[in-house]
Amino acid sequence: MVKKTDFSKTKWYVLNSPEIGKPFSDFYSACDSDGVLDQKTKELLMLCVASLFRCPHSTEAHIKAALEAGVSREEITEALLIAAAEGANTQLSWAKEIYQKYLGNSA
Repeated sequence: MVKKTDFSKTKWYVLNSPEIGKPFSDFYSACDSDGVLDQKTKELLMLCVASLFRCPHSTEAHIKAALEAGVSREEITEALLIAAAEGANTQLSWAKEIYQKYLGNSA
């Protein structure tokens, strides 16, 4: 199944910066087209990123698209939990560097 992103309505960033906006729009469309990853995997990836960046519009859109691609409720839940765990782990790793810089290396 090929999911085509609807760019029939010109995006604001294409109108205001066509030199960069149009290539970005084309790149996004290419990422959303057939490739090595199946559509279910792509939707789960996009859902996790949207969730971590806390974008309600994109999170909702990708949950709907994931369901349409055949992703189960359980798969969506597990993917979001894994994303949340990795997001927290990434935050702790980042904080560790600052912590050690100012508070030392003690365990």
